[in-house]
Amino acid sequence: MHIPDGYLSPSTCVTLYVLAASGWYGALRRIKRVLTTRTIPLISVFAAFSFVVMMFNVPLPGGTTGHAVGVAVGAIVLGPWGSILAISIALAIQALFFGDGGITTLGANCLNMAIIGSFVAYAVYRAIAANSEFTSRRRVLAAAVAGYCAINASAFVTAIEFGIQPLLFHDSSGTPLYAPYSLGVAIPAMMLGHLTFAGLAEAAISVGMVSFLQKTDVGLLRGVKNLALGPESLLPIPAYEASQKNLWWAVALLMVLTPLGILAAGTAWGEWSSADFANAHARAQIEAASGNQAPPSSVPAGLQKLSSLWTAPFPGYAPRFIKSPAFGYSLSAVFGVGFLALAALLARSVSRRKRQPEARA
Repeated sequence: MHIPDGYLSPSTCVTLYVLAASGWYGALRRIKRVLTTRTIPLISVFAAFSFVVMMFNVPLPGGTTGHAVGVAVGAIVLGPWGSILAISIALAIQALFFGDGGITTLGANCLNMAIIGSFVAYAVYRAIAANSEFTSRRRVLAAAVAGYCAINASAFVTAIEFGIQPLLFHDSSGTPLYAPYSLGVAIPAMMLGHLTFAGLAEAAISVGMVSFLQKTDVGLLRGVKNLALGPESLLPIPAYEASQKNLWWAVALLMVLTPLGILAAGTAWGEWSSADFANAHARAQIEAASGNQAPPSSVPAGLQKLSSLWTAPFPGYAPRFIKSPAFGYSLSAVFGVGFLALAALLARSVSRRKRQPEARA
């Protein structure tokens, strides 16, 4: 679901960046009151959680792959606005360091997965959970449905963005300049896999994390508004920090298992490189995954031009100096999670320094 550079026209990218920027601005404004206290470390841990979850690829019909996002759990704990920031941070790290998703299309990917996914997940969860007890099974069911609906909503919007490209942007002969397949191909190709395996994977991740929080720290299920410092806080500072450690341990466990993410063979639909369009074997896979419709005979001109715009330091989660794919994949996970953990530690240090004058007063 990570749209690479070259699949969307520059005008489409700019439009979607503007929409995503409005979401980021709204998110920062809405959580401004708690952003400098407990929320920043919490956003970091859920960004790390999403980052690692997206490294677990699952096989989809047609020989492609997909992944969960972890957006529902982020929306449940952080609210939609905090979830937007957490998922967007994870997507930015993936694009900048690992080439998973493009730089020109980062706004589109954040709009699809972070913004739309967060709002859909939060709305569905609230509608089903209603006023039930935070430890009830109804909350677990609500999380499952929220995750399933969120990832499919994201996939559907992504498919539309892919599908309108050949309609709006083509040369004089009708050859697509960017994404090559129309809505009639893009929507079924994207939705078949997400309505089945990827959607179920997101539901399972949501169920697992909500069940974990019900047993270890049900207070987090009450929402980010209750994390503000002060007498209204549900958790004292030491208990809150212990709760964060539990979440980081859960992320660490997933990080150890990340080599399983490369067992699924194939490329996600719509994430083929420009070289794939010139490779006979890859072309056959593209055709099979696209309703048996052959791709263009050559690389779309706009796609070829934009695809080389940014070269990530560790493309494909495979550092060039590491020969073992599994070890390289694990090392990439360590780098991404470590980056976010460092951000959380810095935020906690700043928060403690701010609390010391208050305590003396």
